[in-house]
Amino acid sequence: MNRIAALLRRDLGRLLRGGSGGALLPVLFFVSVAMLYPFAVGPDAALLARTGGGVIWVAALLAAILPLDRLVEPDLEQGLFDQWALRGISEELAIAVRVAAHWLSFGPPLMLAALLASALLGLDGATLRTVEIGLLAGTPGLAALGVTVAALTAGLRGGAALSGLLVIPMAVPVLIFGAGSLGAGGNSGLALTAAASLVLIAIAPFAGGAAVRAGRD
Repeated sequence: MNRIAALLRRDLGRLLRGGSGGALLPVLFFVSVAMLYPFAVGPDAALLARTGGGVIWVAALLAAILPLDRLVEPDLEQGLFDQWALRGISEELAIAVRVAAHWLSFGPPLMLAALLASALLGLDGATLRTVEIGLLAGTPGLAALGVTVAALTAGLRGGAALSGLLVIPMAVPVLIFGAGSLGAGGNSGLALTAAASLVLIAIAPFAGGAAVRAGRD
C-alpha cells in the first residue's frame, strides 16, 4: 500500500505541476468554452438553459483530452515502467494508479468549474445538480479511456494527435448518456453513464498494461 500511495502522489504531483499549464489548462479551456458559447448562439436565455448542459459535457470531454501526451509516453521513454516492474509494481497496477491520478487532476477541478459555467449558461439548480452528478459518474471513465489510449499510442509518431482522434469517438457513449441524463428519464441516463464509466475503468488497467509491455519490447 505504501508503494501504491507513493506512486499516486508522484503521478498526481507530476500531472498537477506538468508543463503547458498543468491541471490549470483543462479548467481554463473548460471555462472558456462556457464563456464563448453564449456569444456564438446569442443571448437567448431559454436556448442557453436548454443546451448549456450538453455544452458542459462537450467541454469536459475536450478538456480531458488536453493532457494525453503527458500521461504515459514520458515515463515509457525514461524507462520508469521497467524500474517499477523490478520493484514489484506491475504495468496493470501502474496504469490503474495513473487513471486515479489523471481523474484527480482534472475531474474535481472541472466539477468546481461547472459551477461557474452554469452561471454563465443560465442553468437552474436542478440542471446543475444533474450535471454535477453526471460529471462525477462520467469523468472517471473519461480518465480511464484517456490513459488507455495514451498507452496505446505512446511512442508512435504523432501519437498525441492520434490519441485525441481515438478518444473522441470512443467517448461518445459516455457523452450521450451524460448529456441525455439532462432530459426526460434523467436517472436512467445517470445510471448508464456510471455503467459505461465502470466498464472503461475495468478495462483500462489490462489494456493499458498490455500496451505498455508491447511498447517496451
